[in-house]
Amino acid sequence: MHLKIGMRVKGKVTGVQPYGVFVDLGDHQQGLIHISECQAGYVSDIHELFKIGDAVEPLIIDIDQFSGKISLSVRSLIVNFDVFQQSKYNRPQRIHYWTNYRQSIGFSTISRARNKWLIEAKKLF
Repeated sequence: MHLKIGMRVKGKVTGVQPYGVFVDLGDHQQGLIHISECQAGYVSDIHELFKIGDAVEPLIIDIDQFSGKISLSVRSLIVNFDVFQQSKYNRPQRIHYWTNYRQSIGFSTISRARNKWLIEAKKLF
């Protein structure tokens, strides 16, 4: 089977390590679910989440073209659909600008100081 990023694949847990879970994807291919991709939030003990022989259905999040390593994720399958219900026009009630954007002085302050700078420059030479 030709694997692509974004595919949901079926596999079987073949190894559990402190840093992640190895998954057999069939066709002599193996992927790793890193501990950060096991669940949202802190994982205190990865052995509580996965056991050898468990059937999993992770998502392919990366395939290294050079080494052929496949990165998997179970966390990415958990989608919070409430985020899509929020209005995209939500804006903060008050926006604080660090400059006065209403005042359009342009280069007038530089032009006022220009003559003074030229006089000072002539004194140096």
